[in-house]
Amino acid sequence: MAGTFSQIYIQVVFAVKGRENLLQKPSRDDLFKYMSGIIKNKEQKPIIVNGVADHIHLLIGLNPSASISNIVRDVKNSSSNFIMKKDW
Repeated sequence: MAGTFSQIYIQVVFAVKGRENLLQKPSRDDLFKYMSGIIKNKEQKPIIVNGVADHIHLLIGLNPSASISNIVRDVKNSSSNFIMKKDW
């Protein structure tokens, strides 16, 4: 085969515990930027990181050699720690 190209996109949805409206507008933008940075640091492509007060959507361009579970785990853990550190 002359060349191989793969394009994998995954959508991840994180819901706030109890679906409470905890992600208020001013802090959401900082959280989305932080989550995008985590994804980039994992050498993946954050296509869209957005959400509302009770949940977040991520659309990630995934490298075929990456583990989805590891990326989701790292994004979830790091973003939770970020939120707790900011005391939101």
